[in-house]
Amino acid sequence: MMREIQLREAIREAMSEEMRRDENVFLLGEEVAQYNGAYKVSQGMLDEFGEKRVIDTPISELGFAGIANGAAMNGLRPIVEFMTWNFAILAMDQIINHAAKMLAMSGGQIKMPIVFRGPNGSAGQLGATHSQAFEPFYASVPGLKVISISNPYDAKGLLKSAIRDEDPVVFMESEVLYNEKGPVPEGEYLIPIGKADIRREGKDVTLVSWNKMMKVTLQAAEELAKEGIDAEVIDLRTIRPYDLETLLRSVKKTNRMVVVEEAWPLASISSELAYTVQRHAFDYLDAPVRRVTSADTSMHYAPTLVEAYLPSVKEVMDAAKASLYIN
Repeated sequence: MMREIQLREAIREAMSEEMRRDENVFLLGEEVAQYNGAYKVSQGMLDEFGEKRVIDTPISELGFAGIANGAAMNGLRPIVEFMTWNFAILAMDQIINHAAKMLAMSGGQIKMPIVFRGPNGSAGQLGATHSQAFEPFYASVPGLKVISISNPYDAKGLLKSAIRDEDPVVFMESEVLYNEKGPVPEGEYLIPIGKADIRREGKDVTLVSWNKMMKVTLQAAEELAKEGIDAEVIDLRTIRPYDLETLLRSVKKTNRMVVVEEAWPLASISSELAYTVQRHAFDYLDAPVRRVTSADTSMHYAPTLVEAYLPSVKEVMDAAKASLYIN
């Protein structure tokens, strides 16, 4: 049976169900306990699980990421909440130099079952240091799995899979999506890591995106449909490892691809997807793979500059039409 719940509720259900299932799972981070989470994701969890399993930390991302790594090395399964991935830059040493590398450095003896999660990307007028999209940073690191979700159904199913995974998982959410509602089953379900979702079937052009850019992409597809252009929309969901098979199958049908992402253009996920698709499906492409990204600059504070910085519905539509040689 399906219910309509908020994305924050879906994440809370995933964590709570896994904590009930496995006593080794625990949550730590800034304001996760007494304050019920900066975005109320962990609301009520302290009351149910107690202060030993829902742990408020100091404002020290490097420090509590390191504590979580040590816990994972000793058999526990920590979930680390960062108030934003912008702040987690301070924890990159623990995530990249320790969590991601420990299995290899220990010759396979030490597993790191740990989830680092929190909101990623911009959330309006928050300025340059609070508005970065980090998928390309972490997806470039061997040893990490990277997930970036766009809706409550995926959030719950993929987070449960991430918590059960034996490898460190970077799990990216969005401040502007926490209030979004969507259908989520009452019963338990898991979504496999590494499998994309075809959100809209189409035959003329493939549009690929993830996280909150999916809203822009789906809206663009609806507008394109009004002009007689039938776009297929794929939610990548897992950034590393990504689902190349689904992308190639779609491109072999539509013969065109546009990738929409929030990150900067250089060394981006869209760069990787464009290269890999042309490498494996060059003969099927009737146009170059096109990309729609954020502007190649820091985010500014003014609303007009925020709007100019982020990918827009019009930009996605223009890229799709260009791939069809319409404009």
